[in-house]
Amino acid sequence: MKHFKIKAFAVALVFASTTAHAVGPVCFWQAGYKTPEGCGSAPAINNSSIWQTNYTLESTGQYALAVAGMDEVLRQTPTHQFALMRRAWLNYSQGRHNDALRDYNQILALNPKALDARLGLTLPLLAQQRWREAAVEANKVIAVSAWDYTAHIRLMICEEGEHKWETLTRHATELATRYPGDATVQVYLARSAAWQNDLPNARRAYLNVLQHLPEHIEANAYLKKNP
Repeated sequence: MKHFKIKAFAVALVFASTTAHAVGPVCFWQAGYKTPEGCGSAPAINNSSIWQTNYTLESTGQYALAVAGMDEVLRQTPTHQFALMRRAWLNYSQGRHNDALRDYNQILALNPKALDARLGLTLPLLAQQRWREAAVEANKVIAVSAWDYTAHIRLMICEEGEHKWETLTRHATELATRYPGDATVQVYLARSAAWQNDLPNARRAYLNVLQHLPEHIEANAYLKKNP
């Protein structure tokens, strides 16, 4: 009889955890996560180990479990912007690009000024080669923060993807004056020149790349082929 009561109590707990969350914070936690201290008395998001565990799961490639953890946070607090940001990144990292777009757009619906979410939105768009849409989002960031490095790099990726070589040349040249110590900008200068058969400028830019990164594979390969 005692065994039966314990089993029945366990079943009741499972049932309550999956159906009664509207009553208050419920102790329903995903596999791979430590049960929050004081479970049932405070929202789970207040426990710092949740975030530590989430990063650990990501670092070990357990993306599904990491997403599940953010699902739980969002079940308790649907408007938790950082949990949405984490879930968006985790979805993107495992190739779930449409899910990532959903999450980033949800953040922007809550907070249209969120530049990190706007930049995040470009990632799944670039992965899907939706160059024009990604460029629109990058330009929205640039409209607010004129020389945001990440936005400009992603915009150059779009220009390369659409083979807008003259536009890319002008863009990279202008950006190089703002970031003269950056190798990535020089790579885009070199590529745009190479695609336009501008050997002198392509060589010059790739040589600049090697000043920053002497082992750069692309630069060394091009210069070996075009001595």
